[in-house]
Amino acid sequence: MLALQGYYDGNSVQTLEKICAQKNQKLVITVLDEFLEEEPQKKIQSARGILSDYADSTMWSKEEDAWKKAVRDRYGNT
Repeated sequence: MLALQGYYDGNSVQTLEKICAQKNQKLVITVLDEFLEEEPQKKIQSARGILSDYADSTMWSKEEDAWKKAVRDRYGNT
C-alpha cells in the first residue's frame, strides 16, 4: 500500500508526488478537512514586457542616433 499527498483543484485530483500505480489499479481516496494555501497566479511576461517597466519614452528620440554618437565619442570622427 502506498500513501500519496495531493489536492482537489475543483475539477480533478492532483497529486503532489509521482504516482507509481498501474492502469486500472484500485485507489482509496481520503478527503481531509485540511486545505492548502493557494498561491497567487504568477503573471508570465516576456523580457520585453518586464523591461518596459523601466522604459523612458522621453529618451526614444535620442536612441535613433545613439550608436553613431557612441562610436564618434570613442573613436573620433574618422
